[in-house]
Amino acid sequence: MGMTMSEKILAKHAGLERVEAGQLVTCKLDMVLANDITAPPSIKIFESIGRPVFDNEKIALVPDHFQPAKDIKSAELAKIVRDFAVKHKIVHYFEQGRVGIEHVILPEQGIVAPGMLTIGADSHTCTYGAVNGFATGVGSTDLGAAMATGEAWFKVPQAIKVELTGKKPAGISGKDVILTLIGQIGVDGALYKSLEFAGEGVKSLTMTDRLTISNMAIEAGGKAGIFPYDEITAEYVKDRVKKPFEPVAADDDAVYCQVVKIDLSTLKPVVAFPHLPGNTKRVEDIKEPIAIQQVIIGSCTNGRLEDLQIAAEVFKGHKVADGVRCIVIPGSPAVYKEAMKLGYIDTFIDADCAVSTPTCGPCLGGYMGIMAAGEKCVSTTNRNFRGRMGHVDSEVYLAGPHVAAASAILGRIATAEEVQ
Repeated sequence: MGMTMSEKILAKHAGLERVEAGQLVTCKLDMVLANDITAPPSIKIFESIGRPVFDNEKIALVPDHFQPAKDIKSAELAKIVRDFAVKHKIVHYFEQGRVGIEHVILPEQGIVAPGMLTIGADSHTCTYGAVNGFATGVGSTDLGAAMATGEAWFKVPQAIKVELTGKKPAGISGKDVILTLIGQIGVDGALYKSLEFAGEGVKSLTMTDRLTISNMAIEAGGKAGIFPYDEITAEYVKDRVKKPFEPVAADDDAVYCQVVKIDLSTLKPVVAFPHLPGNTKRVEDIKEPIAIQQVIIGSCTNGRLEDLQIAAEVFKGHKVADGVRCIVIPGSPAVYKEAMKLGYIDTFIDADCAVSTPTCGPCLGGYMGIMAAGEKCVSTTNRNFRGRMGHVDSEVYLAGPHVAAASAILGRIATAEEVQ
C-alpha cells in the first residue's frame, strides 16, 4: 500500500519507513513560524522551558498583522518579538522596511521548500503546500515548545484527492478554484484532512494560483493543502531556495478517503457571500445588484505580483466608483517594488485607490479598512465571518482580483468582463 504526499513527508520527519492515517507521530521540524500576535505568547511558553532555541535558522518571525504598529499595544507586541529575535540571533526576522505578509514572504524568500515540514502559529501556514511541502497551523503553546525542541507531534491526516482536469480559462484565478472547491465540500469538508491536488489540470495553474489555493485549504477545515512537484514548482524554487530539498510524489496506490473532481475549463468567477467561505455563488447567478462601499485587494491569499497585475489590468483607464473606497496592499516589499517598476502602483493611484505598505491589516479587522455597520466589502482575503473586518453588521464578500477590481469600478459586485 502506497503513501500520499502528506504521509511521505511526515514519515520522513518522524524517522519512519511509513505512516498511516490516524497514527500519532513526533516529527523533526524544518521551519517554525510566528507573527506579532502569536509570537509573544509562544515566547512566554518558550522561556518557561528554559532552553535555547533549537536552531536560529529554522525560526521565522514576521510582525505583519498590526504592523506598522497601529497603537501602543501593537507596538509592545512588536517589541517582544524584536527583543527575542535580537537575543537569540534569529536569522529570519523581518523588521519594518523588510517585513511583508508572512505567507507571501516565506515562499518568495525561499525559506520554505519542497518536502519540508513547517508549522506556524497562524492558520494559513498551509500556504506552503503550494511548493510541495507539508505545512500546517498550530497554537502558540505548541509553537513555543517547538522553538525549544525543534519537534512537534502530529496525527497523520487522511487525504482527499482533488483531481483537476481541463485548462483554466482566462479571467479565472486560483481564488475561483478554491472557492468552488469549498462550495462543493463545505467549510468542514476536509476537517483534519489534507487536500492533495493532482491531475492534468494542475499544470495550467500558476504558482500564484497554487499559493492562493493552498492558503485557503484551512477554510475547508483542511490540515494542509499540498501540490505535486512539477516544472512550475521547479522554476519557482530554482533561484530562491539555497538549501538541499527532496520533493515528494504520491504513490500510484496511495489511499485517499475521498476523490473530488473539478474540470477547470468549466469554472466561472465565484463570490463567497457572508458569512462563510463556503457560501459561494457564481457571479452570473447573482440576480440583484449588490452595492458595495469598500474593496480590498491584497492579503496572504491574493497579495502577490500576479494578483496586482490582474487588478491593474482591470483598473487601467477607469476610476473607483463614487461612494466606494478601494485599498490595495502589496504582499511584500519585493512585490511593491516590482509593481512600481511595472506601473501598477501608478494605475492604482490614478484610479483613486489607496495603496498601503505591506500588512495583513484589514483582513482580520486589524486596521487599514475597518468597516462601519451596514457596509459591504468585496475582498480578496480568505475569511468573511461576521465581524471579521469591522462591525458585526458589516458584510464581506470574498472574490478573486478580477472581480474585486471590477466591483470597485462599478460600485457593485461584478465580473471583469463588464469593464473590458
